[in-house]
Formats: sequence, structure tokens, C-alpha cells
Amino acid sequence: MPWPWLFLGVTLVGAWFTFNAYLPHRRLGPLTIPSFFAGWLTSELSTHHFAWQLAATVFFVWMGALEAWPGWLGLGITLASWVGLLAMVPVSGRAQHVVEEALLDALGDDYAREGAPALAEAARAAAAPRGRLLNPFRLHDPDVQRIGDVAYEPDGHPRHRLDVYRPRADVRDAPVLLQIHGGGWVIGDKRQQALPLMLHLAARGWICVATNYRRSPQVAFPEHLVDCKRALRWIREHIAEYGGNPDFVVATGGSAGGHLSSMVALTAGDARYQPGFEGVDTSVQACVPFYGVYDFTNAHEKWAHGGIQSFLERVVMQKKLDEQRKAFEDASPMHRVHADAPPFFVIHGSHDSLAPVEEARQFVRRLRRNSRAPVAYAEVPGAQHAFEVFHSLRTRHVVAGVDRFLDCIHARWRAGTGPAAAASAR
Repeated sequence: MPWPWLFLGVTLVGAWFTFNAYLPHRRLGPLTIPSFFAGWLTSELSTHHFAWQLAATVFFVWMGALEAWPGWLGLGITLASWVGLLAMVPVSGRAQHVVEEALLDALGDDYAREGAPALAEAARAAAAPRGRLLNPFRLHDPDVQRIGDVAYEPDGHPRHRLDVYRPRADVRDAPVLLQIHGGGWVIGDKRQQALPLMLHLAARGWICVATNYRRSPQVAFPEHLVDCKRALRWIREHIAEYGGNPDFVVATGGSAGGHLSSMVALTAGDARYQPGFEGVDTSVQACVPFYGVYDFTNAHEKWAHGGIQSFLERVVMQKKLDEQRKAFEDASPMHRVHADAPPFFVIHGSHDSLAPVEEARQFVRRLRRNSRAPVAYAEVPGAQHAFEVFHSLRTRHVVAGVDRFLDCIHARWRAGTGPAAAASAR
């Protein structure tokens, strides 16, 4: 058995995972998706990767992998990989400081006192207990009840369903979170994303609603957005039955969900996206988009390759940008920013290889120039796309920061100060 050569091969695979956490492949090609998965899993689970690499090294050394030079070469490679993996831990921890600085910049030095300081401190302590960091895929909470597959439209379409996450203890007039899943507008499901955030908020007394919507290529935009607004209409009409307050709703989502939640926040009352329910209030009180796509026109040329435009034209919009540019602008949060936008907390990973972080920065600049409400922006160090899908140290800090942001916005809303007064505190 050529153990030295097998060991060398395994160490090269492990080193490739570590390499992609630092330098993910951003150009369109056959390595784009494998590089994303390698970097995503490694950067969020660096200590887990260290553990399996250590176990593999012990096994191969015991089997005689160091009896020839390939084994010693493999040992050197794996030691370098370990250094890289362990260096990721303090980078993940920096998310706490980055998020807090974003909140201070947007909400002012006194934001914690305006909310509920004791509850905010409890949020910091409770977000992802250490047991969940050991088992990051433990995505349930005994204190949270999930009511699944509630129809938000009477047409019987299988995608017109939502899940409600609520505390097992009775609540009344609780703030509401609307979670819109991602998946490139073509895949994804309401039970797959943002569970650390929803479980945390529901345990704290929120009502969280995770919705599905029809996907491309079966439908073209704006049908995805229309469905999200239909889910919001259901919240207005029915969430009180579950203990929620229909007058305070926050929209959130990641990737395509970041795009759609931003569109929900920026197109309140737009009759084009509310066929048959034009008179329903579809405003939201805040928006927290994660690693979204904000400009379908690429007006600022932030895309790493042309494949995004081709995909949007063929699959999502089902029309050509050159022929119907106005439709692409109307579908872009970047081009829908206005003075009455609700408070935003935009979150993006610095190492995102699927949705360009440069576009998020441009979106935030435009929001800050035009909106009267607070705009917070956290560029999370070392984070890949979809970084908060499961529990991790980085997810823990970001979830706690989102909790503090929403706690402050909700407190200002209860006090009647609203976004305009909140903006003056910046």
C-alpha cells in the first residue's frame, strides 16, 4: 500500500480547501462552484477542518506514511495548512468588532440604551451556544415552535407556502421577521437558510416567517417579488393569530433573497408588483439583506465576469438588457433607492466569490446619499457567500449584531421616533 503517496494526496486536498478560504476563485469557469464550496465550508468550520486533518495525519503516520519522501512532503504541506486554518479563528472573531462599529456608525453611540440593554446583553450571550459551535448543523431549538407549510395564497400552488417560527411561550404584538430564501432565483427552500437568525430571534420573542416563492425559469421576474409581497399581505392579515404585530415587519434574506428583501423594502405600494391587492400596505420597518445582488444592469461594472448578465437575461428576466434596460433597472435595488427607504443593515462577506462585495459597497453609498433612515454596513472579514446558513463563530457575532440593530429600530418605532429621528442620531 503506497501510504506516503496517499498521504501526500490527502494533504493536497486539505491544503486546497484552506487555499480557497483565503483566495476563492471569482472568475467564471469549472472551478467557480467547487472553489466556493471549499472556501465556504473551510472558512466557517476551520477548527473542524483542523480536527479531521489532524486525525488523518495521525492515521497515515501510524500506517507508515513517513517511510518515504512523499510522506514528509505531505507532512510539510499539512503543517502549513494547519497554520492557515488556525489563523482563520481570530479573523472570524473580528466579525464582532466590525458589526459593532457598523451599528455605532449608523445608529449613534447611544443606540444600546434606546433598546433594551439587558436583552441585548442576553442576546450576545445566547447567540449560538458553544454546543452549537461543536455541532453547527443543529438547526432547531426546543424553545421555538415551527408551524410549517401554511398557505399564503388559496390557489394551491406548492410554492405558495410559508413557515412560522414562534416562541413556545405565548406572545402578543411581537415584532415580525420576513425571511426570503436565496438560491439564484432558481433553487432554494424556506427551510434551508437563515435558521440561526430565525431560531435566535424566535427564542427572544419574535415571530419569524420564512416564505417560498415561485422560481425561474418557470416564471420570470417580477413574479418572485410579487409572491414575496403576497406573503407580506398574509402577514398583515394573519400574523396576529400567531402573536405577531402586523404593523412592525422586517424583511431579510440572503443572495437572491437579499435582492428580493431589498426590493420589498424599496417598492412599498408599487401597484405593478401587487396585482389584485394594490391597496395593501406592503411597507416594512427595516431591511437586513445578506450578500445580495443589487444591480441587474452592472452599471458600475462590479461583476467579475459576464456570466451573471447572461444568466439574468436567459433565466431570471427572460429578456435582453440591451433591448429592455428599463426593466432591468426596475428590478435592481440600486436603481430603486429613495429618500423614504426604511432603515437598512447591509451585510456582505469580504471574500464573497458569487455576489461581488464591491456592488454591496456601491449600494450602501447610494442608500446613504439618498435615504433619510439609518444605513448600517458590515463587511465581514473572511466571510464567503452564505456564511450564516449554519452555526459558526462568525455567524454567532453577526446574528447578535442583527439582533441589536433590530432591537434599536423596534424601540425607536415603539417610541414613535421613526426612521427620520433615527437618522438624526447618526
